[in-house]
Amino acid sequence: MHTLVIGHRGASGHRPEHTRAAYDLAFKLGADAVEPDIVATRDGVLVVRHENEISGTTDVAGRPEFAARRTEKIIDGSPLTGWFTEDFTWAELSTLRTRERMPKTRHSNASFDGEQPILRLRDLFALVDDAAGCAPRPLTVVAEIKHATYFASIGLPLDELFAAEVEAAGWNDGRLVTESFEVGVLSRLAARGIRGDRIFLLENEGRPHDEVARHGDAAAPYADYLTPAGLAGLAEVVHGVSVNKSLILNTDADGQTSGATTLVDEVHAAGLRAFCWTLRPENRFLALGSRRGAHGSHWGNWQQEFRTIVGSGIDGVFADHPDLAVHVRDTLG
Repeated sequence: MHTLVIGHRGASGHRPEHTRAAYDLAFKLGADAVEPDIVATRDGVLVVRHENEISGTTDVAGRPEFAARRTEKIIDGSPLTGWFTEDFTWAELSTLRTRERMPKTRHSNASFDGEQPILRLRDLFALVDDAAGCAPRPLTVVAEIKHATYFASIGLPLDELFAAEVEAAGWNDGRLVTESFEVGVLSRLAARGIRGDRIFLLENEGRPHDEVARHGDAAAPYADYLTPAGLAGLAEVVHGVSVNKSLILNTDADGQTSGATTLVDEVHAAGLRAFCWTLRPENRFLALGSRRGAHGSHWGNWQQEFRTIVGSGIDGVFADHPDLAVHVRDTLG
């Protein structure tokens, strides 16, 4: 089986995430796909950022002309203070420059701070079209729709904006996969005629925010969707699920990993595809038993963890360093 290697926000282990450099490098390093996170500007332009709060990934905090835009909001039930994409026009956001989100962990990435602008979704589609012209394999975009319920509440329906952008770019075909932590927006995209697989993202705890908005405390937790009944229900509306890698690793109380859990087989038995996030080599992201040395930014025994996950029969993995995931996949054959 060919496990799809997805460059998580591009090759974000080598360059600041969601930049042109990160996406270009991801394909050069062998990624089959890249994953942009989609949020919106005040004037309805879809931009590629990890979150709508952008102080950690741009230079906005140091821009005096935007100092008054700093504010506090409740996003998906959590208070956040900072600068938000929906409070800027695209013309304003286009003046910002990107920064490394984890400079203490990825020191070399921070050396690229300030070099590149924010990308729009249409810019990424054009970039992938260009890369596909000389790639020896099909290239895919796995687009994550972020905070759909929140954006709809402020008059920026991401399903409508995304569908229009996809059609305008000529991307309404099998090259596009959509994913979200909210099933509702995936269903709305299907109703709008957006083709390609739909993947439901699941947190280890908590509840989908669209369901909380509808049902409050009666909303089903994410864990319920991974039961046999839950997976059977999902199979009627989506093509796959994507989970935290910790649910794929069989790890004991001391952090020692002894192979993979049965989750991938259970997902496949329900007729769904199985994905996981996020493969990273640094100690701080590895199971305790795979860590080497005392520094969180140093690389541990990532090969063992990656091999366990890819060897589980999983359909796709999100990786900050796609070259490492490609290496493990190809070694396993």
